Amino acid sequence: MTHVVVAEGLRKRYGDTPALDGVDLAVGEGTVHGLLGPNGAGKTTAVRILTTLLRPDGGTARVAGFDVVRQAADVRRSIGLVGQHAALDEVLSGRQNLVMFGRLHHLRPAAARARADELLTRFGLAGAGTKPVGQYSGGMRRRLDLAVGMICSPPVLFLDEPTTGLDPRGRTEVWDAVRGLVAAGTTVLLTTQYLEEADQLASRVSVVDAGRVVAEGSPDELKSALGGDRLDVVVRHTADLPAAAAIAARVAGAPGDAPGDVSVDVDADSRRVSAPVRDRSAALPEVLRALDAAGIAVADIAVRRPTLDEVFLHLTGHPTGTRRGAAA
Repeated sequence: MTHVVVAEGLRKRYGDTPALDGVDLAVGEGTVHGLLGPNGAGKTTAVRILTTLLRPDGGTARVAGFDVVRQAADVRRSIGLVGQHAALDEVLSGRQNLVMFGRLHHLRPAAARARADELLTRFGLAGAGTKPVGQYSGGMRRRLDLAVGMICSPPVLFLDEPTTGLDPRGRTEVWDAVRGLVAAGTTVLLTTQYLEEADQLASRVSVVDAGRVVAEGSPDELKSALGGDRLDVVVRHTADLPAAAAIAARVAGAPGDAPGDVSVDVDADSRRVSAPVRDRSAALPEVLRALDAAGIAVADIAVRRPTLDEVFLHLTGHPTGTRRGAAA
């Protein structure tokens, strides 16, 4: 695979605090690559370096074949950037915003107007093109922001937490727009702290924590690292949790495993027991028989794939909402 974005050993410090501590990254052409991590993990710093807004203290990076330090102007001509906050004029209409940005990109007036109309149609905003942006919903604003980032059809688009603050409908609208861009050949580097977003969009994910890439792979590869499927049992009575956990450990374990060899998670608040299983087709009926024999009433039971949330917790020791050493 051709890699459009390549970083090797990127480092950046703010005073005594390392924001990036040797980040390596390779983004395949025509794919969505996710940078997944909590606030303060270094995701935005990485994007600012890759988009030439910040100089690294160490390491190298190339975007679309150009060095981000020595060939910054060439990099800028090859990329689009959609930051965390929409850079739109709320008084102007959506079409007027696009025409204005087209002119700022040195398009002739007629070309800017034609490009604005094309992008409004492409992002499902043609019907709202004459309305002031101040009347747009959150999802519409972010789609317009994506359209601005595509004014000059850049081969590489950087999206820095594009759905922060959006409701579920707005997130879905942005996800559909991103999928459309990638289907048309655009390469996307996406930073997010939302696990579902990385799962939905990214073909590969780099898990970032405290300025380092702690794991990389496809969402399925990262989930498989936890041991494949997981068995979830929700009991009706909290007092049954220890017995249910023991049953889950026995079913999940391999022959010869000691009771402590299997990692079983117990959540007293939700009355949930969770354990990795090797054979999903055999685990479910076996655990049901054992729970029934023990007289344990069950509210819910399922076998599922691990979530990226569990992957992140396993890799870093804390959930995605916090950085190690930071306040929750």
